[in-house]
Amino acid sequence: MSPSIRLSFCAFLLLSACGRLDHLGRPPTLTEAEDSDEHAAMLYPGLPLTAEPDRTVDRASLWSGGRQSLLGDRRALQRGDILTVVIEIDEEAAISNRTSRSRSGSEGLRIPQLFGLPQRANEDLPEGASLDEAVSLSSDSSSSGDGTVRRQEELTLRVAATVTNVLPNGVLAIAGTQEVRVNFELRELLVSGYVRPEDISRQNEITYDKIASARISYGGRGQITDVQQPRYGQQILDMILPF
Repeated sequence: MSPSIRLSFCAFLLLSACGRLDHLGRPPTLTEAEDSDEHAAMLYPGLPLTAEPDRTVDRASLWSGGRQSLLGDRRALQRGDILTVVIEIDEEAAISNRTSRSRSGSEGLRIPQLFGLPQRANEDLPEGASLDEAVSLSSDSSSSGDGTVRRQEELTLRVAATVTNVLPNGVLAIAGTQEVRVNFELRELLVSGYVRPEDISRQNEITYDKIASARISYGGRGQITDVQQPRYGQQILDMILPF
């Protein structure tokens, strides 16, 4: 093996092991919140929705329309605001199909006495050949199929998401992340999509079925997940081998 091939092979092994070096002998490292899109959106001050010339009087009143007042609207409306995404998925689907088809046919043509022609022809035919059974056809076919699909999913989660952008038509782009580390296993929840401000409840919550282009990911990484996943070599062989 040439030195260049050996060096490439060693580099491949190092790259494949980098994903597990993070939690080698220690818990997985949490993602820094300062590097997320949510944190960048919260740093954006935004523009005031209404002009308030005398803010002192407005703050002292309980009946003002400001967001900090007793009856103010505290729903997420601008970039950097936070709302709660409620994920309650309980779906079940069952599909069963079965088909069966059968067909049988038979045809026969005999000419043993046709003005003596078959007998005359049989004399000139090779041994074993005869026109007594001039034509004989038969066919038989059958097919059947059976298929069943059954799925059941149940997931109940709540996660805080941040408004990362306000589109020109007023639709809010949201993104939320949540990481929970238990011993040496890290569970992470990711959610993103687009919501209408009017779909946000007075409790500043929105359900997942009202999020357009919803992307929900619930998974994890750590020692237990590594054991459950096949090694890189096995995954590569599964893609290359045709059998």
